[in-house]
Amino acid sequence: MRTILLEEPYRLRQVDSRPPVRKAGEALVKVKRIGVCGTDMHAFRGRQPYFTYPRVLGHELAVEVVEADANSDVSPGDLCAVMPYLSCGACIACRAGKTNCCASLKVLGVHVDGGMTDLLSVPVATLIRGDGLSLEQMALVENQSIGAHAVRRAAPAPGETALVVGAGPIGLGVIQAVKAKGARVIVADVSEDRLDFCRKSLHVDDVILAPDDVAGELARMTSGELAPVVFDATGHPGSMERSFDFVSSGGRLVFVGLVQADIRFNDPEFHRRELTLYASRNATREDFEWVMEAMRKGAMVTDPIITHKVAFDDLAGSFEGLLRPEAKVIKAMVEV
Repeated sequence: MRTILLEEPYRLRQVDSRPPVRKAGEALVKVKRIGVCGTDMHAFRGRQPYFTYPRVLGHELAVEVVEADANSDVSPGDLCAVMPYLSCGACIACRAGKTNCCASLKVLGVHVDGGMTDLLSVPVATLIRGDGLSLEQMALVENQSIGAHAVRRAAPAPGETALVVGAGPIGLGVIQAVKAKGARVIVADVSEDRLDFCRKSLHVDDVILAPDDVAGELARMTSGELAPVVFDATGHPGSMERSFDFVSSGGRLVFVGLVQADIRFNDPEFHRRELTLYASRNATREDFEWVMEAMRKGAMVTDPIITHKVAFDDLAGSFEGLLRPEAKVIKAMVEV
């Protein structure tokens, strides 16, 4: 079967591989769509934490069930979204329902081989039937669920102002989840094109072009109060450190992006405003189900986010081009 292997940074190659052997409790699935994620791009460049080579990338997946146990929750022919997080179910985090930060978590396409292949065998518990959704929507669920989880962590109230820093695919998921909660959304990004997309396609309330005076612009928009909730979805250490300056007294800051760096902040100012700092990692089944229902209701748009489509057989040769700024990729979708 066909498999795309990242052998080392900047070396992606399509190879022939053996079909997986399905174990009890797993389902054999045919991969139908693969979303190309920032994680894949970081891994391609050699910048992804907790990553080893060689690796089969791919964790934003829409699949069709080929084979499963007779008493399984899924049946051959079912179209499903995949939760790519393989949790142990027994550690302190799992016992508390926080399977997204399991102490021994493994993620498809990161810690173990993922879905850039024809066939995959995955635990049935990771599959969620995508009734009423297109294949493209199912492949977007994981990406948008990361934003939804971050928003659930911060719990913005209706009418509350939220600043989202970074309008990449993860940031877009945050924006849509915040809007669904009824909060006011302001977006800051370095790209005028991304901000224009947020205005026209996501109908955000205000935008700020960075690296202009984001704090000053935000203060002007909020009568000097800044934002009670700030989400940084950049994965950039400088941006993450500056985000402390955007939070209202008594407010919440959520780091959605992950970076290989130490993050520093001024402790006296942190205490003076009694800020709450959240890390947000991955998502849970609750987040997946919330996003899927929001997609069904039209509360989360999907078609505008997919700006590029690539055939599986063309991916290895075209992948590096998707990373170039001039390509203006928001989300690339691989058709298998």
